[in-house]
Amino acid sequence: RAAIEASGARLLFLPPYSPDFNPIEQAFSKLKAHLRKAAERTIHGLWNAIGRILNLYSPQECANYFANSGYDAD
Repeated sequence: RAAIEASGARLLFLPPYSPDFNPIEQAFSKLKAHLRKAAERTIHGLWNAIGRILNLYSPQECANYFANSGYDAD
């Protein structure tokens, strides 16, 4: 730390990670819930289920994930 500050630089610390503020965590939560409901047990079945589930995400819903995480969705 002293060497960094002696060189004229300063340390900036990131806040602790929170999945509540990460839009992809919210989207994955929905995806995982639908995958559990689909109960597919083969690779082919899982990929088909993912394809169907992804069609459930509207552009507005994705924008809402960002807004809910504190980002400007526009």
